[in-house]
Amino acid sequence: MLREGSHGPEVVLGRRCRDRRRPIWSLPKGTPDGDETPEATALREVAEETGLRVRVIDYLGDIHYRFVRKGVRIDKTVRYFLMEAIGGDLSDHDHEFEEIRWFGVAEADVAMQFATERDILARAMAASRPPVSGAV
Repeated sequence: MLREGSHGPEVVLGRRCRDRRRPIWSLPKGTPDGDETPEATALREVAEETGLRVRVIDYLGDIHYRFVRKGVRIDKTVRYFLMEAIGGDLSDHDHEFEEIRWFGVAEADVAMQFATERDILARAMAASRPPVSGAV
């Protein structure tokens, strides 16, 4: 999610600390609820995790990864979209993140732990040239 801030493009990231040695700043993401489309999942998850109401502008790509939870290996695919905020407030985010905030793109690139998410950010920047006014 990108927006044009006072000093250039900004991206919203969430911070997770639970069960980790250091905080992890990452993009919002989630799991489909029933037969939700990828777009509906993205809209719902972004609203829940960030407090923002958004609209989809463009598809940016997928990330595939594996992890183990409670001894079970999970394969996950996350579909990412460039989005524009149409309302909401970051203070209304849910429990998934301890903190939500806007970062300048260069600062976000340093803060984000996962190279795959940095690639999504680069795709978002390329897709939003010229920058989308008010894009999340």
